[in-house]
Amino acid sequence: MSGFDVRKAGGRIGAVVTGVDLGGDVPPAVAADLERALVAHKVLAFRDQEITDAHQLAFAGLFGPLTQRHPAMRTVADPQVLAVDGEDQRANHWHTDISFTVTPSLGTTLRSVVLPPYGGDTLVANGEAGYRALPAELREFAGRLTAVHTNRADQPRLGTVRGDEVRRAFMATRYEAAHPVVRVHPVSGEPCLFLGGFARRLAGMTTTESRPILDLLQAYVRRPEHVLRWTWHPGDVLIFDNRNTQHYAVNDYDDHKRVLHRVSITGDLPVGLDGKTSYAVSEEDW
Repeated sequence: MSGFDVRKAGGRIGAVVTGVDLGGDVPPAVAADLERALVAHKVLAFRDQEITDAHQLAFAGLFGPLTQRHPAMRTVADPQVLAVDGEDQRANHWHTDISFTVTPSLGTTLRSVVLPPYGGDTLVANGEAGYRALPAELREFAGRLTAVHTNRADQPRLGTVRGDEVRRAFMATRYEAAHPVVRVHPVSGEPCLFLGGFARRLAGMTTTESRPILDLLQAYVRRPEHVLRWTWHPGDVLIFDNRNTQHYAVNDYDDHKRVLHRVSITGDLPVGLDGKTSYAVSEEDW
């Protein structure tokens, strides 16, 4: 490593990075080491970072081209920065960011802006560990499946005017993409269960037929030993590899304010074990 320290935060997922100032210029050698650390640990956490949106954009840009605009959400002043505000939405469901598009995000950065006095942790689950935990017969079966992801999947309701407005906007344009249930990581070559709450059904099956199979596979990803639980503090910055993880925002902070700023990195086309790639689902298939 290039003059900084990476310490595991859990046995299966996550690491805390010290010795890197995200408010300054990150040398190319450090950036390369951070990329390797992200692939290895799936989630990297940075404490005590006094940075701005511009710094966060620069940090996310170390890992690839930035997503210009979320396809289904409003943004703050900079269209590349999404304010994740608990008054608008509470993503208390397991999901992989924009997996309802053909090329989901490569990764996501989150920065604490306003934190509640308690609660509001972020959970991140390791899809590679979930895949490795499958019995051999189930692993073989999963490798032949394709899941249809959609933004029309059941979205949690806040029961507030702002929450309902954001929910309607999120679902206004229909997006659907079919992804291999077992995705191969483009860098490490490791297979993972690529699912989450946007995966509504399996190709060739109805939603009702698919649900028990999806729930069974999801249970392996969400095992406690496969999950990092991050408790936010002022100055925290998190980045997770969206290609092999799912995440969940815990809705246990009552009516308190919680705002994180999110910047995402543009992803590539998922590839399955058999080499087949993701594809858009046409209207005829709806």
